[in-house]
Amino acid sequence: MTIARHSAIAHAAYHDLLRSLMDDAVADLRGTPTRVERNGRVYWYDSYRVGSDVRKHYIGEDSDALRDRLSRHAALKANLETRRRSRARLVRLLRAEGFMSLDAATGSLLSAMAAAGVFRLGGTIVGTHAFRLYEGELGVRFGADQAAQTDDIDIASFERLSLALGDVTAPTVSDVLTDFSFDPVPGLEPGKTWRWRQSRGDTLVEFLTPSFGADEGRRPLPALGVEAQALHHLNYLIAEPIKAAILYRSGVMVQIPRPERFAIHKLIVADRRKGRDALKASKDRRQAGFLISVLAEDRPDDLQDAYEDAQSRGPKWRERIAASLERMPNAKAALAV
Repeated sequence: MTIARHSAIAHAAYHDLLRSLMDDAVADLRGTPTRVERNGRVYWYDSYRVGSDVRKHYIGEDSDALRDRLSRHAALKANLETRRRSRARLVRLLRAEGFMSLDAATGSLLSAMAAAGVFRLGGTIVGTHAFRLYEGELGVRFGADQAAQTDDIDIASFERLSLALGDVTAPTVSDVLTDFSFDPVPGLEPGKTWRWRQSRGDTLVEFLTPSFGADEGRRPLPALGVEAQALHHLNYLIAEPIKAAILYRSGVMVQIPRPERFAIHKLIVADRRKGRDALKASKDRRQAGFLISVLAEDRPDDLQDAYEDAQSRGPKWRERIAASLERMPNAKAALAV
């Protein structure tokens, strides 16, 4: 497969845009950065007083990059407007280069979710909307069949992380969706809404979480204030997610799965789809095949690690991956290293 690529300048501009958005995420602290350790993991919070109460606003999980930004937060705060204007220029450059942007309705919805804290608090976009964002991460061009936009927006998060963070979205996810004319879709379990449909369009927003047992029922995501549908294999997909930039206004930062995990997960999902879902399975294989071809060339070690991780998770995982690869000889050859 011949891989069409964006220019080196455009690829660098995308990562400059993302870096600027990450700077803004820590620029406007109200109080003091505070280190908190829970269950062997370290998180950072913005601690500040409201009257006699001390409030904690979640910033992110500990990393060298985050600690560096926190040490510079005063300087970053002083340059907020300069960075916003610079990002607007970068967005214009990327659009001129041919990068895909979202329609205004989807862009404004994801922007509102980001402002409320959905992605800061562990929400990870999965599905085709995530796939489209690998264009910037990997610096590749998508064909029309690969990049077709879907109306559905799927957001996944770990239940245990959502419980551990001790912070919530503001405004609530329900309020954000109501503002955009979404109504809860009635389910079998009263009071456990995990999907919303837009009354003036066809957009469906669904919340998902990993299932660690046989039950694929509903689970709470306290940080997001919603219920989520528990699904098998999702824990593999959303482990160690990465940040991504959406080309809307001066850029919006969201969170997506690592591309190598997305590719291998699609092999599993494609084999699970049967009957009426055959067209979706074909789309899953196309997306997986494209990413595998790019990653085999650009990030072979990451791809191999993700493949071996999935293979190590048991015979059912190996059977589903093998079944999809039997229909994808190029991807099978790329993974047979």
